[in-house]
Amino acid sequence: MKPRIATTRLAAIAFALLAAGCAEMMPKTSEPPKPAAPQITEAMLRERAATELAAGVKSYDAGEYDNAAKSLMSSLDHGLLSKVEQARARKYLAFTYCVTGRELLCRDEFRKAFEIYPEFALTAAEDGHPIWGPVYRNVRTQLVAEREAAQARRPGLMPLGKAEQMLSDGLVKYDAGDYDAALKLLEGSIKEGLKDKADQVRAMKNIAFSQCLKERFPQCRAAFIKIYEVDPAFDLTPAEAGHPSWTKTFAAAKAQAKKDIAAKEAKDKSAKDKAAAPPAAGVPKK
Repeated sequence: MKPRIATTRLAAIAFALLAAGCAEMMPKTSEPPKPAAPQITEAMLRERAATELAAGVKSYDAGEYDNAAKSLMSSLDHGLLSKVEQARARKYLAFTYCVTGRELLCRDEFRKAFEIYPEFALTAAEDGHPIWGPVYRNVRTQLVAEREAAQARRPGLMPLGKAEQMLSDGLVKYDAGDYDAALKLLEGSIKEGLKDKADQVRAMKNIAFSQCLKERFPQCRAAFIKIYEVDPAFDLTPAEAGHPSWTKTFAAAKAQAKKDIAAKEAKDKSAKDKAAAPPAAGVPKK
């Protein structure tokens, strides 16, 4: 009996080994494919940045300054906002930091806004804000001075003439909000004799701006009208024309200047036609 039992056990073991071998040789069924990870595109990131920017502005308007700062910084993370949008995000970050007493961070954000978008500017209402207005104007003045100093250091540049230097200094004073000093320098540059027509127009335009900001509206209007003597086609940019301090004054000055130009042209034409007309024939004597 023992030999038979041993033989049976050996047969069972052999069968088990054979079955295991067959199982290994049989092809394994493939596992179901894992779902593909969603692809994040640049367009999606750009949309997310714009959404974060909008959320940051909304939080700022609601006085939720911590949430505003987080959303605004998040909107800038991937660098996919346009330069105008980046400057807007930096502007609201600056506002947020200034109203929460962090002036150095406020100043830094204004500077970044200018560096990203050189045409960056606050509206008249924003500029006049008592908390961040002085910080903004100080940063702007400092950047203007730095650019002028860098330009002066460039080799091969001729030094500015007296009139041109007065114009440059006057524009810096204007940007700094020192309108009395700006007027003195800008008016002096015209008396000194600016050679370039564009410089003359720039000086007179900023004289007009300064007079209007000082609420001297008759002088502002007269300064605008005087520009048309140098450049009859003069006009303000859309951003300049919409400034609340001089919108109405400029519109009235422009209308008057165009009227004066048309009258002068009509008078000159009449005089020219009269000079070109043949003399009247004499009346024969009887």
